[in-house]
Amino acid sequence: MAKAMMKVVAAAVLALGLSSAAAYAQACGNTADGFETWKSQFRQHAQSRGLGQRALAALDGTRYNTATIKADRGQKSFKLTLDQFMERRGAAQIVRKGRQVKQQNAQLFAQIEKRYGVPAGPLLAIWGMETNFGGFLGNQNIVSAAATLAYDCRRSEFFTRQIIAALQLVDRGDLSPSAIGAAHGEVGQTQFLPENVIKYGVDGDGDGHVDLINSRADALHSTANFLVGHGWRRGAGYQKGEPNFAAIEGWNAAGVYQQAIAIMGRQIDGN
Repeated sequence: MAKAMMKVVAAAVLALGLSSAAAYAQACGNTADGFETWKSQFRQHAQSRGLGQRALAALDGTRYNTATIKADRGQKSFKLTLDQFMERRGAAQIVRKGRQVKQQNAQLFAQIEKRYGVPAGPLLAIWGMETNFGGFLGNQNIVSAAATLAYDCRRSEFFTRQIIAALQLVDRGDLSPSAIGAAHGEVGQTQFLPENVIKYGVDGDGDGHVDLINSRADALHSTANFLVGHGWRRGAGYQKGEPNFAAIEGWNAAGVYQQAIAIMGRQIDGN
C-alpha cells in the first residue's frame, strides 16, 4: 500500500512539473515584445522552486538577447562532411596544441584518468574544440541567453530547465549573474549547459565551488564526470564502433562533432 501511494504521489509531482513547463511553453514568444511579461510570470515560478533573492535579482536583470536567437537559427557547420568540419574547426591546430597542453598539465590529467578512467585525449579534444583551451568562452551573458531561449517558442521546455539550473548556480554562488558564456547559455571552458553543471559539475581544485569558467581543474574533472555519467568504461576504446564512443555521443548530437572528438583525441593521446 505504501509503495502504491508513493507511486501516485510521484506521478502527481511529475505531472505538476510537466504542466508547469507546458504553461511556460504556451506563454512563449518569437519576438522581444512579450519577454518582460514572461519574465515577471516566470519569476513567480522561480520563487515556487525555492530560488532565493540572489537568483531572482539575476532573473530581473536579464534582457532579451537577439544575438542568441540569431545563433540558434543559424547553426550550419554540422551540415558539413567530416573532413570539411575538421578543417573548418582547425583540427590539426587543436591536436598540436593539445599535445603541448597535455605535457604542461600532466599531473592534472593523470589524476583525472586515475579517478574517472578517462584519458587526456578526448578531454583535450573537447576543450580545444569548445573554447580553444579556455581562450574564448563566449561573448553573451549566460543568464540572459538561457532566459531568452526559455521564452522563445522553438525549444522553450528544454531551456526552461536551463534557466532554472543557471539560477540555481547563481543562488549557490557558483555562477555570477554577469558571467559571460556562449550563445545558448553554455558555461565555462568546456561549455556545459547549466543543467549539466548541476548534474555533473565537480569541484576539481577543492576550493568549495564548481567554477567551470575560471578553474581548468573543475572544467576537466566535470567533463570526465559527464562522460562517465554517459557510460564511459575504464580501459575501453572510444573510436566509432568502440564502447566509449557512446559516451562521446552524449556530449554532442552531431555525428561529425562526435567523430572529430574521437579522432583528435586519439591523435593527441598518440594512439
